[in-house]
Amino acid sequence: MLLSCSLPATYTSQRPQLAHLLAGSKCSTATSPAMPSSGDTAGGRPHVVLLPSAGMGHLVPFGRLAVALSSVHGCDVSVVTVLPTVSTAETKHLEGLFDAFPAIRRLDFQLAAFDASEFPGADAFFLRFEAIRRSAPLFGPLLAGAGASALVTDITLTSIVIPVAKEMRIPCHILFTASAAMLSLCAYFPTYLEDNAGSGIGDVDIPGVYRIPKASIPQALHDPNHLFTRQFVANGRSLANAAGILVNTFDALDVEAVAAVQKDSAVSGFPPVFSVGPLLPVCFPAGNQAKNPANYIEWLDAQPARSVVYVSFGSRNAILGVQLKELAAGLEASGHRFLWVVKSTVVDKDDAAELSDLLGEGFLERVQKRALVTKAWVEQEEVLRHESVGLFVSHCGWNSVTEAATSGVPVLALPRAGDQRVNAGVVARAGLGVWVDSWSWDGEEWVVSGEEISEKVKVTMRDEALRKTAASLGVAAAAAVANGGSSHRCLADFVRLCLAGTDIP
Repeated sequence: MLLSCSLPATYTSQRPQLAHLLAGSKCSTATSPAMPSSGDTAGGRPHVVLLPSAGMGHLVPFGRLAVALSSVHGCDVSVVTVLPTVSTAETKHLEGLFDAFPAIRRLDFQLAAFDASEFPGADAFFLRFEAIRRSAPLFGPLLAGAGASALVTDITLTSIVIPVAKEMRIPCHILFTASAAMLSLCAYFPTYLEDNAGSGIGDVDIPGVYRIPKASIPQALHDPNHLFTRQFVANGRSLANAAGILVNTFDALDVEAVAAVQKDSAVSGFPPVFSVGPLLPVCFPAGNQAKNPANYIEWLDAQPARSVVYVSFGSRNAILGVQLKELAAGLEASGHRFLWVVKSTVVDKDDAAELSDLLGEGFLERVQKRALVTKAWVEQEEVLRHESVGLFVSHCGWNSVTEAATSGVPVLALPRAGDQRVNAGVVARAGLGVWVDSWSWDGEEWVVSGEEISEKVKVTMRDEALRKTAASLGVAAAAAVANGGSSHRCLADFVRLCLAGTDIP
């Protein structure tokens, strides 16, 4: 989520010196010799056009990348605004981005008419992915008029946008907004399907990475006819045709998978892979969002250090019915203070339910002296940085994972859907948090009981070893994005690649 705050020091320092991009390398890891900044080279400033897809989980990293390329690495940057947006949050995010950073240009792209009745009952964001994919041929004229040096698009659009870019003779890169582990699954999954034709989906052993169990594979991928499965497989097959892949992760968080995708272990013939995360939050003017509508900062200020459990399941995950009430019961029984951001619908503009109806009679009254429960917008990075927060109960959307890692806050994983079990596995392997992999998620018939949640919250809150490991990951994240750090150098390498250009076959 984007913050009303001063810019991070990384964004206000001198433009970094470009790393030397070794011929044929994936991403330079040694300290690079001093070179002119990207804005001062003989080749001029590269113009990078960013084409995100729908949903805050995809849009937020694109906004952060746009600011890093423009403010730190001296690029001209344009962001394609796909209209109409799905959610109010997306609209406000885009308005704030262009207001706060006028150097970033806006390229409006109106979608062609799309008949959603072809996919009855489909997720609103999956439908938007498909609508953008079907409108992609219309993107050519917009791209031609922009004078782009390079295009960066989202993984959800890869298979349809790369051919358009190649026709325009513009290198097309991918920003992968999930973990490197998920990137390795996306790249390897088409091969897995071919090798196991007719056998259904089981455990997936990704070469050079590790086994992803059947229970962690995104639910939609178990159905070969699902809209998302068709998109996922097509995009996975197209990754090798990209000019490069940027991943919002850093080595200490996602170590095996980063190494595998950079060394072609998972899939041979991969393009250069740049681990550029954690992409740092960017700052909007305070007037862009209602100022602290839930008074959560004032509430956090009044709590003891590391005493608060922060609970949030992201911008598009809605926990409903019995599971929501069990979560409420678990938080209440834990005895800990908590800040809980409740979401009851996938699309925010549809969210009209009352908290008292969602959480059960008397809950709000019983916890009011030690909890703040709200449906209002909170700035997640601001919350996670606060000294009173000691634990993050999270669905493990990748933005939330990287934000927790950046802040050094331990995570209790409660994944609900999509890539979140894969991400929860990354969290556990890295020592950022804990995950009970037998806990259910959306679509399964049982629920995680309040007693289980309560006990795990209590155990995790007193786990000092976990707290220290999470804090060390926060230090590693800061080092990665600092001047000369591994992620900083990778992004500089990407800019150098944009400056050099690429021959498009």
